[in-house]
Amino acid sequence: MNIPDQILVFDRALKRRHHDRAAAGFAAHSVLFESVAEHLIERLSDVKRSFASVLDLGSHNGILARRFAEKKNSFVVAADVSEKMLRPLAMPCVAADEELLPFAAGSFDLVASNLSLHWVNDLPGALAQIKNALRPDGLFLATVFGGRTLHELRGCLMEAELSVTGGVSPRLSPTIELQTASALLQRAGFSLPVADQETIRLTYPDAFALMRDLRGMGEANAHLHRLRTPARHAVFTEAVRLYRMRYGAADGRIPATFEVLFLHGWKAAA
Repeated sequence: MNIPDQILVFDRALKRRHHDRAAAGFAAHSVLFESVAEHLIERLSDVKRSFASVLDLGSHNGILARRFAEKKNSFVVAADVSEKMLRPLAMPCVAADEELLPFAAGSFDLVASNLSLHWVNDLPGALAQIKNALRPDGLFLATVFGGRTLHELRGCLMEAELSVTGGVSPRLSPTIELQTASALLQRAGFSLPVADQETIRLTYPDAFALMRDLRGMGEANAHLHRLRTPARHAVFTEAVRLYRMRYGAADGRIPATFEVLFLHGWKAAA
């Protein structure tokens, strides 16, 4: 599939390498993914029907897939852009890019995705492929990061880089707003589309610890227009100082905000 250059934002090959690099140690950095997966499962408990076949799209190390396998008594397939992420999983796995799904039409009753689709260049196209992979009356359920995610770090990095170098380069992933997410579900043709949000806040010893955790999650910068040379250490030192000055608590720890959008839509019954 060829995606027009004007909508290319992310380096998908680099994102796969980020997942490869994070695979071995992902469990040590997975608290956010586990928390959001549990929220997603809780929301699904309100749906009074069973799902015989489930696709966990962008599964990382199978956090969500394992929940479905344990609680829903379904046939579950885990798919991730990184084969290394999938190797430890004792379930059917497919190394697949969310931008080019290898599944036949009508393959699944439920497609779920936990904090993965925000790295897709052509999200409307990916949603259309997901809808195609669903059987009639199938459900799509997903979480993505919203616009307030890491607003503290974004602001401090931008100000620090401007102060030290006189310019600003993309350092964190662009995110989508709640209204945009809802409109994308409608555009893709999902019935009864719903998009809402929850805010999760984690705390860290300092901004360096937060950035290490993002790297361990596989959430490092994959912007196509990122700076290709290593950033000056002074930029990060100044960002850490600004972060602590503006947001630090009495115990010295700093908060990090993650806005999580929950997307829900049905494929119309035949």
